[in-house]
Amino acid sequence: MTAFSIVLLAMIAAFLGMRLYSVLGKRTGHEQEPVLPRERTAAAPVRLDENDGSQAPAPAPADTSGLVYEPAAEAGLRQLLASDRNFDAGRFMEGAEAAYRMILEAYWKGDRDTLRDLCDDDSYEAFADAIAARESRGETLDNRLMGIDSAKITAVELNRGEARVTVRYHADISAVTRDADGKLIAGSMSDASQTDDLWTFRRQIGSNDPNWVLDEAESA
Repeated sequence: MTAFSIVLLAMIAAFLGMRLYSVLGKRTGHEQEPVLPRERTAAAPVRLDENDGSQAPAPAPADTSGLVYEPAAEAGLRQLLASDRNFDAGRFMEGAEAAYRMILEAYWKGDRDTLRDLCDDDSYEAFADAIAARESRGETLDNRLMGIDSAKITAVELNRGEARVTVRYHADISAVTRDADGKLIAGSMSDASQTDDLWTFRRQIGSNDPNWVLDEAESA
């Protein structure tokens, strides 16, 4: 992306500045090797008049709405890229959004096999225990993930060759609980609730298995 800043005044010649930057995981549909934003240097202020102490307006902040990570995660992403050149933030987030949907739907349906494939041992056991408790009460969930409003990487940690990536999801979910007779006992399909979830996925760097597994799941 290139931005041009031009200031034309009667007593000043044309002033031209150009800045080029690239962003990690920018969703273009053609992600290859992700690149972190380069350090940007602010343009020097322009004197409007020798007798006027005012300065040109500061440049507007860069638009980060298309990024798949929050600024706090940038340092961790640099470390991960240095350790694993095959990591692609755009593809990771596509998988993370799919995993969010698949894991929630598997939990709601009581599908332990799918949960076993997508979760580590601790996360799987937590889901399995909750499913067992629900089944013992004769309850079923008729939940629907209406949509994911946003999903971004919030933190990245590397420890002893293992990478852990935390993703914040904002989603709309319609939640309904029914008893053994199919009667509604909680929730409403016509009133979706907004969620704010933090899920952490982990993977051993250099492993032949390219898949990430859910390590932790909590509500923010």
